[in-house]
Amino acid sequence: MIVGNEWVPALLRWFDEAKRDLPWRVNHPRDPYHVWVSEIMLQQTRTETVKDYFLRWMTAFPTISALAQAPEEAVLKLWQGLGYYSRARNLHKAAREIVLRHQGEFPNTLEAVRALPGIGDYTAGAILSMAFGSPVPAVDGNLLRVIARLFGISDDILSLKGKRTIGRIAQTSIPQDRPGDFNEALMDLGATICIPRAPRCGACPLNDFCTAFRENRTGELPVRRKKKAPTIYEVTSLFIRKEGALLLHKRPETGLLASLWELPTFLGKTEKESRKEAERMLGNFEGKILWTHRHVFTHQIWQITVYLGAIPRSLPDSSYEWVDEGALGTLPLCGPAEKCLSACLPGAILTR
Repeated sequence: MIVGNEWVPALLRWFDEAKRDLPWRVNHPRDPYHVWVSEIMLQQTRTETVKDYFLRWMTAFPTISALAQAPEEAVLKLWQGLGYYSRARNLHKAAREIVLRHQGEFPNTLEAVRALPGIGDYTAGAILSMAFGSPVPAVDGNLLRVIARLFGISDDILSLKGKRTIGRIAQTSIPQDRPGDFNEALMDLGATICIPRAPRCGACPLNDFCTAFRENRTGELPVRRKKKAPTIYEVTSLFIRKEGALLLHKRPETGLLASLWELPTFLGKTEKESRKEAERMLGNFEGKILWTHRHVFTHQIWQITVYLGAIPRSLPDSSYEWVDEGALGTLPLCGPAEKCLSACLPGAILTR
């Protein structure tokens, strides 16, 4: 049973012994730039995947100023494969704002940090607590799940009421002397032990305090509303080569996969609809199928069929370009295009 905040010392003792060895945790207190980049990368992405990306990023852009001075295409190229590219664009925009408004030094107040592009309450809490020692909770999915089980909270953790309830508990529980460790301990506990399904309660340092464990409700908690079903699109893509060059399309500067390069790609509710649009834009093509793939985004699913296309008489507009196959590694490719080219152009260098 929970009495006051007596669970917090147990959590921190466990963290001191079991915390994960991660490349962005090298310094203590932490470098705010490292915390910021790692937390943005970790959104919607597995920790093991992020490790190598983080190290490559810090080699290419070791400081906020280096990131601010980099061209956007270089930033997107380094991000290639992580997905959710608006995260990279916002990192780039925010770095430029920090250089312009804060002389290249990461700000240390909640108001200033929250004003930066792409930084919400969670990321601000992580940066302020870990790098500056401010007692601000970092309320992410792990913290929501752990606190909901620990205190037996039956509200939907994604609802305003649920988030407020858990946020208040986290705020009153966070220790003044170790706020960053408190936040990271909850992240690690949620990532390794208090996991969404089949939590490892026998290994949990908080099982003596946990309401869900005591009441045998770990399978019921936390409560989360069901996500809306994604929209499914039938997608026609064309693989068209000409004298060592490949026809690519640069996506618009806003929206899904903004500013990334892809094969000429056309969406429709049906395969017939997407093929018709492809023929309208680039002319008739053979029915030879080179590759098929199902690509899942957060709110969309693309069922992709790649056809061998014919060289068009002219290109529809300037967003279409013939790209030398040896230069493919210099362009930021969207996920579906990178996978397709890996399959259709074995041996091609797609990353640099």
